[in-house]
Amino acid sequence: MLILFDLDGTLIDSELGIVAGVRHSLASVGAEAPDDSVLRSWIGPPLRVSFGAVLDGDSERVEAAVEAYSQRFREIGWSEHTVYEGVGDMVSALADAGHRLAIVTSKTRSHAEPIIAHLPFGHLFERIYAPPPSTAHSEKAEMIAAALADFDHPAEDTLMVGDRLFDMEGAVANDVRGLGVLWGFGDREELESAGAWKVVQTPAEIVLLAGEVITG
Repeated sequence: MLILFDLDGTLIDSELGIVAGVRHSLASVGAEAPDDSVLRSWIGPPLRVSFGAVLDGDSERVEAAVEAYSQRFREIGWSEHTVYEGVGDMVSALADAGHRLAIVTSKTRSHAEPIIAHLPFGHLFERIYAPPPSTAHSEKAEMIAAALADFDHPAEDTLMVGDRLFDMEGAVANDVRGLGVLWGFGDREELESAGAWKVVQTPAEIVLLAGEVITG
């Protein structure tokens, strides 16, 4: 089976680094950041989209904020995350069972690669699908489609694992099973409304479900 994973909110808890980075970025362009409860909803979508909403679509200020975020990220932000409990064991178990693994993230490639390279299980992912730095929008559906083509793998034997509606919508668009996780930044209602095939509460459940799909 091909199993695609979102990064933020699925494999790692990156709230600390993202929220701190966003606050720094908005301050650098003279804008006030929303409350943390709002900023949590920014984890998942492309930053240009979120910055654009706060900066009234001012493209010059949006790009300045993105650059400020990237600079801080390169210095310290990339390391401000923790791996969710049980995720490492889950990824290792899936790889040991012969599943092929890849990451599909809205993080730009330059931001995602150093994080994944430093994960103790990062080497188990065969490919990383991420938008280039200049991309204003990143469509999970397009990246999932690219993964299916690159791996030459049937959609019906593929899982997309993620914590936000964007992951589930991307899965649905490709006739892939969307597996929602509840330890990230979305909730059951968001995931199921977006078309999740199933929703799980622990990483261990993913290993069991992957086995059931194959035997079923």
